[in-house]
Amino acid sequence: MGIKALRRSAANFSENRISASGIRNGHSLTIRRSATHFLPGGKLKNPLRATLKRGSIKRGSMAGIATAGAAALLLSGCGQAPNSGSAGPTKSDYIGCIVSDSGGFDDQSFNQSSFEGMQKAEKDLGITMKSAESKANSDFETNLNGMVSAGCNLTVTVGFLLGDATKAAAQKNTDKHFAIIDFSYQDPIANVKPVVYDTAQAAYLAGYAAASASKTGKVGTFGGIKLPTVTIFMDGFYDGVQAYNKAKGKSVQVIGWDKATQDGSFTGDFEKQDTGKQITKNLLDQGADIVMPVAGPVGKGAGAALKEAKAAGKDVKLIWVDSDGYLTAPEYKDLMLTSVVKQMDEAVETVVKDDKEGKFSNEAYVGTLANKGVAIAPFHDLDSAVPAETKSELDALKADIVSGKLVVESAASPKK
Repeated sequence: MGIKALRRSAANFSENRISASGIRNGHSLTIRRSATHFLPGGKLKNPLRATLKRGSIKRGSMAGIATAGAAALLLSGCGQAPNSGSAGPTKSDYIGCIVSDSGGFDDQSFNQSSFEGMQKAEKDLGITMKSAESKANSDFETNLNGMVSAGCNLTVTVGFLLGDATKAAAQKNTDKHFAIIDFSYQDPIANVKPVVYDTAQAAYLAGYAAASASKTGKVGTFGGIKLPTVTIFMDGFYDGVQAYNKAKGKSVQVIGWDKATQDGSFTGDFEKQDTGKQITKNLLDQGADIVMPVAGPVGKGAGAALKEAKAAGKDVKLIWVDSDGYLTAPEYKDLMLTSVVKQMDEAVETVVKDDKEGKFSNEAYVGTLANKGVAIAPFHDLDSAVPAETKSELDALKADIVSGKLVVESAASPKK
């Protein structure tokens, strides 16, 4: 294939419009503009990798841009194998699969982090990986059926919204295993492993830090859809601010959420960034100088509003959720005070590893501060915004939560 043709095809790929066919890992590969597509090998445009090790966040390697991804794909179609570097584990017959919610795998949040966990399993464990990206809730059933038809040994579904579709697929295919991120069932399902997080614990620390760093005495938060996996962040954040007020005799206000009434600001979805931007502007107009959006890709709207406010001379800051936003949303890193992190990538890889080794269990995994399943990210460039005294207090609060001396409560906390 000529270079000019390759470049033209790469350009088409970047707009998600190409149609290519070939055989990879024994399965047909077709990519076209549609709500559902399977990507053997798990290649995505511009995936970022952030890993949490021993309580600290490190920048991982960044995958190639869309053009490079297209080039590798098309070269494969031309019969030329790309240079894979050092040899990894021998490919096994085991197929690990993952289905996103409507936020997509490039949401710079929980879908992306979970996807990177499956990529890591592919690299470290030698499995074959398949993925299906949902563009709308109506894609869930189709994508899950596609994973079953593709022969997936384990299918990981990402997000609360996939709860019903995952249950239906699991009950129809009792010989297959499933895991669902951020959701658990009141009545356990034999072939579904819930992976959930007590994010209120880490959000409590973020709220305490935000209260200490606020110059206006007002901090804000808002959610996407009013779901337990969203409000649990807001509950923890709220309580952390109140803890700071009690310890310091202050009266920092939380705008956008009232834990007692469970009432607050929500966009109603995880897609409309303009709505997130407007809500953030409303919070800023009410005096908030630190904002924590709990809304997946809608958080980018909050970042945009804060960037505009900073450009206008305001001292404002952003708190990200799910992943370390300093790494996964670097366009906002100069605003990033910290992030409330769920270590989804490692959990996904561990679930795959256990299943591959015949150790599957439907017992829920609950990520906590104690098992390092949740954490707050470093303060990075804004380290000086948090007083040294506050940092020591955060360490002490974390130790008390881990020991059980301090219990952070939320109606949305997962059952342990």
